[in-house]
Amino acid sequence: MPIRFDDRVAIVTGAGRGLGRAHALGLAALGARVVVNDLGPGGAPSDAARAVAAEIEAAGGTALANGADVADMTQVEAMAAAALDRWGRIDILIANAGILLDRTFAKMDMAEFRRVIDVHLLGSAYCAKAVWEPMRAAKYGRIVFTSSSSGLYGNFGQANYGAAKAGMVGLMNVLHHEGAKYGIRVNTLAPTAATRMTEGLLPEADAAALRPETVTPGVLYLVSEDAPSRTILAAGGGCFAVTRLTETEGVYLPPDALSPDNVAARFAEIADPAGAREVTSAFDQTSHFAAKARAG
Repeated sequence: MPIRFDDRVAIVTGAGRGLGRAHALGLAALGARVVVNDLGPGGAPSDAARAVAAEIEAAGGTALANGADVADMTQVEAMAAAALDRWGRIDILIANAGILLDRTFAKMDMAEFRRVIDVHLLGSAYCAKAVWEPMRAAKYGRIVFTSSSSGLYGNFGQANYGAAKAGMVGLMNVLHHEGAKYGIRVNTLAPTAATRMTEGLLPEADAAALRPETVTPGVLYLVSEDAPSRTILAAGGGCFAVTRLTETEGVYLPPDALSPDNVAARFAEIADPAGAREVTSAFDQTSHFAAKARAG
């Protein structure tokens, strides 16, 4: 059966422009009722959020513009309550809202570091917390956090942004485990797209290829009924790939060889990618190391 979202209720943050707008329109086109969140003056919905909601309704869909600041838990809770009051359920969360305050770490004020963490990482956690109980009660939920190649691989001048985006993966990993028995699946999108945040940074030809709507089919799959969980989906320009965190087989050093010199001497073995595996939980790593140590 083709993917549809009839009768589903979705919240998309940062949905006034760019990726969020594309996600909101994509969900609505497939039947979802959508909360279009984008911060405006005084906490009211931005003009962009109202325009996206109007666009959805003009096409025959159902939408609610919302202006919550995702870095404010009280406002986020009110956003979730508005969705529940209007439609009685929340099935999908796409945490997309974000800002950039780029600067080299040497020149970065810690207030700039904290502000980006507040919006990206804490904002995503606040949104997930606000929808968590309704999803647990319904035994169904789909959550997507928005990471970035800057968080996964690093990028000059983005210590605050990279740290926040890397945090999305840790948040996903834990919520995947905690939500599994309640039918909640949690994934992370690592998009690359030409948006207002990347304006002026991409060559014109690249910007034309990396339109936000080329990413949206991937995120719609991640919030579908048959979605995976604990997946990092990289997407951009119609290209899709999965990023995996792996750990090498490693080397056991007995007590009489436990020294930094021996770690250095055997580091090529320690780092050998042959036999590397995906670790599924923190305890999985613990069990692996304990077994190697017991075997000697």
